[in-house]
Amino acid sequence: MMLEQFAAVAACTVLAGLAVFQGALIGGASLGRMAWGGRHDVLPAGLKVGSAVSIVLYALFAYAAVAKAALVPPLVSESVTSISMWVLTAYFALGVVMNGISRSKPERLIMTPTALVLTALYLILAVG
Repeated sequence: MMLEQFAAVAACTVLAGLAVFQGALIGGASLGRMAWGGRHDVLPAGLKVGSAVSIVLYALFAYAAVAKAALVPPLVSESVTSISMWVLTAYFALGVVMNGISRSKPERLIMTPTALVLTALYLILAVG
């Protein structure tokens, strides 16, 4: 398997895990200390909507990754897909910073490395 394909599959795996996590938050799981600044054990309605939006975005991010790795046809042009890899790399790098400065220790310990892994995977896709 080529490095780009590995990065895409790995990114999809991490994003799927995050989607399950967000789904659990929507369902009322007491995991809120690891997300959205860690202020709530159980998310309020507004943040549950944010979690639902996150799941949709994760699906789009995952599709973009597998499209860049030529595992599926791109939804948009290849140049837009390539540019999106750089945008997503920057997005996840910002996530490293934001999670790293969170007041919530569980969020710092779990989501910072998760965002760092996604940054590296999308950087591989962007460069490839």
